[in-house]
Amino acid sequence: MEFWKAIILGIVEGITEFLPVSSTGHLTITEKLLGLQVDDVGVTAYTAIIQVGAILAAVIYFWRDIVRIVVAFVKGVLSAEGRRHEDWRLSLAVVVGSMPIVAAGLLGKDLIHGPLRSLWVVAVSLIGWSVVMVFAEYAATQRRGERDVTLKDGLIIGLAQCIALIPGVSRSGATISAGLLRDIDRVTATRLSFFLGIPALSAAGVFEALSATDEVGASVGWGPAVVGTLVSFVVAYASIAWLLKYVARHSIVVFVWYRVLLGVVLIVALSAGWLSAT
Repeated sequence: MEFWKAIILGIVEGITEFLPVSSTGHLTITEKLLGLQVDDVGVTAYTAIIQVGAILAAVIYFWRDIVRIVVAFVKGVLSAEGRRHEDWRLSLAVVVGSMPIVAAGLLGKDLIHGPLRSLWVVAVSLIGWSVVMVFAEYAATQRRGERDVTLKDGLIIGLAQCIALIPGVSRSGATISAGLLRDIDRVTATRLSFFLGIPALSAAGVFEALSATDEVGASVGWGPAVVGTLVSFVVAYASIAWLLKYVARHSIVVFVWYRVLLGVVLIVALSAGWLSAT
């Protein structure tokens, strides 16, 4: 892969990873426009690897929260007094909520890297999940905050995160919507989306780097992979700061119009033969 392509993909990853617009869907579209084979093992692995840059940005941005959650979890495991603290419930929700996508990712690896790597899937998912996002936004009471997060919330939001393995759904779109449907306020739901994404996406990136080392080296190259990861880190940090400020005052419905428009454009391009699905 040329380095300029790696930079473009890093920018796309950094912008879209945490916005509810589907980073995998955008990367698949961009890879196709750049002339890459989207269902190539090395290319799909590269897509997961550069997510590590975005996740590192989230780790740094939320470092104090991460330390607080980890400490609360350890104290809760070691003592009854620790389990009475509100941060124990939050830490347990994050731990339990991170588990479903690990299992789903391992069990559905062939499906994720094969049939689902299609622009038809991306187009339909962009439009289809937009309906859920609109319903979640308008049905939510947002009466619950971070102190009210429970183990059940973590499990339900974690299960919703699994749906985002389908390109076009969006991990943040799925988790934020699930949080809203649990009547969690929008900012807390967004923060939970970040907390659940850190272990899930880190594991996915490391797994792909280890399991597809030869493929990445052969079809993409480790130089471009490192560049793409660094670029995604810088862009993602800015994206995180912007998103948290945005959701504090606005609904996520604005992203729905973009998703639907992109989905329609994709369907037209695929139907007209301007783009091939894989």
